[in-house]
Amino acid sequence: MELVHPVFHVSMLRKCVGDPNAIVPLEVVGVVEDNLTYEEVSVQILDRQVKRLRNKEVASVKVLWRNQQVESATWEAEADMQRRYPYLFNSTQA
Repeated sequence: MELVHPVFHVSMLRKCVGDPNAIVPLEVVGVVEDNLTYEEVSVQILDRQVKRLRNKEVASVKVLWRNQQVESATWEAEADMQRRYPYLFNSTQA
């Protein structure tokens, strides 16, 4: 396998069809760093789940991010989110 070169033929390329709804205007994003990154801010916790591993349980929360759609919400570790965004958990605690 070491004699095979990692190349591909131009016929394997496909046209990229972008989604215009995925483009976020710079005015909405806020501060963009010199390396063209920005910090995403969480807006709301949509769901919570606990995954059971062999020896422990891991709590996760589904987070809705600013400037993102609900379909783009991600699952994050609950402990990490509580440490970084405690204001989200004050309203969800019963």
